[in-house]
Amino acid sequence: MGGAATAAARRSSFPNQPPETAVPSPSPALPDLDAFRLRRFLESLDEGALLREPEAALRDVAAILERSPKAVLIERPGGADTPLCGNAAGSRERLALAFGTTPAELPAEVTRRLRNRPEFVEIPASRAPVQQIVLQGDDCDLTRLPVHLQHGLDGAPYISASIDFTRDPDTGWTNVGVRRLMLRGRRTAGIDLVAPSDLRALYLKQAGRGQRVPIAFAVGSNPIDHIAATMRIPGDELGLLSSLRAAPLPVVKCVTNDLLVPADAEFIIEGYLDEAGHVEPEGPYGEFLGYYGVVKKNPLFHVTAITRRRDAVFQTATISGPNMAWTDTAQLNALRTEVMIWRALETAVREVRGVFAAPANGGMFNVRIALQQRVPGEARNAIAAVFGSLSNVKHVFVVDPDIDIFSDAQMDWALGTRFQADRDLVIQTGMRAMPLDPSLNGARTGAKAGFDLTLPLLAPGTQRPLEYRVPAAPRYEGARFASLEEALEDGPKYFEELMAATGSDDGREIVRWLEDTAGKRPLARDEEGRYHFR
Repeated sequence: MGGAATAAARRSSFPNQPPETAVPSPSPALPDLDAFRLRRFLESLDEGALLREPEAALRDVAAILERSPKAVLIERPGGADTPLCGNAAGSRERLALAFGTTPAELPAEVTRRLRNRPEFVEIPASRAPVQQIVLQGDDCDLTRLPVHLQHGLDGAPYISASIDFTRDPDTGWTNVGVRRLMLRGRRTAGIDLVAPSDLRALYLKQAGRGQRVPIAFAVGSNPIDHIAATMRIPGDELGLLSSLRAAPLPVVKCVTNDLLVPADAEFIIEGYLDEAGHVEPEGPYGEFLGYYGVVKKNPLFHVTAITRRRDAVFQTATISGPNMAWTDTAQLNALRTEVMIWRALETAVREVRGVFAAPANGGMFNVRIALQQRVPGEARNAIAAVFGSLSNVKHVFVVDPDIDIFSDAQMDWALGTRFQADRDLVIQTGMRAMPLDPSLNGARTGAKAGFDLTLPLLAPGTQRPLEYRVPAAPRYEGARFASLEEALEDGPKYFEELMAATGSDDGREIVRWLEDTAGKRPLARDEEGRYHFR
């Protein structure tokens, strides 16, 4: 790298940014600009996780994605040379792979990484992969991108995997989110800004001043960046990408505005939201809850530039449909929900063993928590903490650590055998709700329910009554004795312990011994069924 480029590539803390959000460093070294790119992540997937299609018409893309639990890479979508991928984040296993951990440890790993102090490396345009090709003017055409119709009643093809970047001029902080773009023309698109969000508040403030909002969309991102973009943590959110990567974030200034965006993305779509307000019809669209969202009035996005890598991969996100648990949005929402809840529980209770948000309902409504209670009432405290942590959560199920929260069968068993509705159901009404939830029937608030599926708390040093213990195959781990008589003289024994006492591989001979011995020396059984001499 030449001297001028070396000087330009610098680690920096950005203007108006709190000092804790970035770590300045004089190091001139460029990071690996392919380490976190989408293409490299796709290349890391084996054939069990990635479906490769050489070619497909754009009209067929949605159907291919809908029936595939794997990530999908279409080399020539619609006959174009730009590959299209979808469902990259559509499984917990693939998300865990991106973070270099296991599915069970994923929430804890993300929570740990959120504590990382972010670092940034500003890359000169000449070295930024995402600006290897720059399109402006008539060449800047959204309809030349492999954008497909996703659901049968959608109002138009949507760009659905886009991560948006804006800056609040009053704070200097970058806001990062995930929003869809409905194609309305070659250089215009609708954007959904109806639900409460930081970007909606920022837009309303700027539009009220008669000002446009510069905005940029990254299309083609590592699943780590998508997770970062879903987080709701106060502060400059650009740093979340660096924290979750656990590496410096390479950024480059946009071509047509001053926003800083990931220099290693596949595509960047630059432009602005005009100041006209919520005036353009947008939708309908198949939403992440599994139902259509209706036509709404929304702002209009105007494209000013499209920049990309030479070998860029375009990305689409799977949303809604009959296989909700396979979709990008359900898996991303589920992980975000788990991480936010884990953070809330850290201050409410002590021994959280696991958190799982079921993706089949969109990844946010039903949450399972495994908890080791230390004092009575901790399960209720956990339920209350979750109620207040995320408006979207509706149902909280708390179980003991012996229940596998990832198993629908074990959760159903715990609900059926450890729960009494008049004793263990916690209901709270009048709570803030997710506006897209069709069960609200137009209401602005909703109800939440907590299910305490824990067993009664034991006194220290005591064992659960037999009727609360879970059967399992015998393990024959008792002490060895020279004879069965000697074993019973040692104290009461379960039948399993009698077999272990003499190393029996059968057990039927012990039945015969018990019958024969009872006529010579009285035998009895205690309340737990253990054999002993009277």
